[in-house]
Amino acid sequence: MHSHSLGVAGLLLALPLTGLAAQAAGGNPTAVLVSGPNEGTRAPEFSLPWATKETVGGADAPYELWRDRGKTVVLAFYPADFTKGCTAEMQTFADQYDTLFGPDVVVLGVSSDSLESHKRFAASLNLPFRLLSDPDLTVARKYASNGGEGRAKRTVFVIGPDGRVKYRNMKFNPLDPKDYSALGSAVEAARGG
Repeated sequence: MHSHSLGVAGLLLALPLTGLAAQAAGGNPTAVLVSGPNEGTRAPEFSLPWATKETVGGADAPYELWRDRGKTVVLAFYPADFTKGCTAEMQTFADQYDTLFGPDVVVLGVSSDSLESHKRFAASLNLPFRLLSDPDLTVARKYASNGGEGRAKRTVFVIGPDGRVKYRNMKFNPLDPKDYSALGSAVEAARGG
């Protein structure tokens, strides 16, 4: 990882914890991704297992971001399957799929839930896209999308065909139509460039 490709805000900082913070965290140093990849920087590569409403992907064929170079990718981190906000977000993605994304865009939901949970969740909402399982929040940390209690926080990234981040929303609101409108505009702009 080269610092010039991530910018100052995206550098990993290893900070030792002191006092009560160290006790609460077990006394281990912590690596913190300050803000995730900025717009215009290369999206961090990753590989994760996946599920759809019909199937769980084989362990020998995980989703790998690099394979979708040349396409627009929407990467949506969310806290948990079957919760109110996450259900609202994923249901809106499904209901507005054609207008928000279209057939040429790869949409991926990412949370720490299991593949079996993802399959049930995708089936319950009839989701037309894959849900990726990031149980240790390894990928969420690369995108500064790791929240508390072993869950991802709700963030959305649009990655352009060139592999660069074209849009990010670090506090995506699943109940705000303006956030969906901004996402749709970002997807359309990424398609064109």
